[in-house]
Amino acid sequence: MEPQHRALLRKFRVQLSDQLLVSDTIVPLLFQEGILTEAQVEQVEGQLTNKQKNLKLLDILPNRGPKAFGAFLEALRDFGWIREQLLLELQRSAGGHTPGPGSTDVPAAPPRLRLPDSVLQKVPSDRELSRLASRLGAEWEVVLLDLGVSSEALYRCRADHSLNTQAAALAGLVLWRRSEGRNATLGRLLRSLEAADLHPSVLEDVVMG
Repeated sequence: MEPQHRALLRKFRVQLSDQLLVSDTIVPLLFQEGILTEAQVEQVEGQLTNKQKNLKLLDILPNRGPKAFGAFLEALRDFGWIREQLLLELQRSAGGHTPGPGSTDVPAAPPRLRLPDSVLQKVPSDRELSRLASRLGAEWEVVLLDLGVSSEALYRCRADHSLNTQAAALAGLVLWRRSEGRNATLGRLLRSLEAADLHPSVLEDVVMG
């Protein structure tokens, strides 16, 4: 998801969490379009209240690749007033034209470059690991397990940072880098992100952002 789309979801987070009913059409459509995995649908639907379901979906969406925002707009077909507000704000922030009613016009995203092999062979910096930890969300444990971090080590990270998921994820990533040394490359991270059903653009945003 592009930075401007992430920023828009953050700006309207409270309004979206109060007004959406994601279980009826939004989550099924996002699953149908391949934006959400079955496990992520269960994460959303497992929340106790409608607002918690909305917030969980908003936490997951930014990590679901460049098509996630457009698919989310399409899924808002029963919430036209919210959809139009998002589109208007997007156009306003981009300095472009104002879309008419029913428009699906979204500013074209710049072409995304795949990370070259020379970058993928590098060991991630502290800054890159911190940026990645902020984007992993609920999938951080899946990623770290795939990287080879033990369940016991994950438990310690979770216990040491019980109130801060990002800090727990960062602790686990630093532990992985320390234990793997030169083998702890961005390419290895990319494989584990894909194993956790996270889009490669997550890592590209971390490195190129």
